[in-house]
Amino acid sequence: MGPMSPRCRSCDPVPSQLRAVADLLERRWTLGTIYACSSGAARFNEFRQSLPGVSPTTLSERLEQLEAAGIVERQLVSGRPPHAEYRLTAKGKRVATAVAGLLEGS
Repeated sequence: MGPMSPRCRSCDPVPSQLRAVADLLERRWTLGTIYACSSGAARFNEFRQSLPGVSPTTLSERLEQLEAAGIVERQLVSGRPPHAEYRLTAKGKRVATAVAGLLEGS
């Protein structure tokens, strides 16, 4: 069978933006990080507590990737010591609703 079956000649290709988001979402710890953020985690150590087993390096990478994708926003908070907090963006809230929907009926 060739790259496209005869039934799908009129099918639109999957948009590259969707492929990029799907690539991010299928990485380990991404969905959990989004869920943790929607459940109240804001600081790095709160994410670590919500995601037992995640390494600090991986968590840092996921938060950076989610920020680059516009799903979370990072805000520096003054204090002693200063720290960063993460919040879902409007796009992130839509993604979090979809993630929460995966749990329905289970």
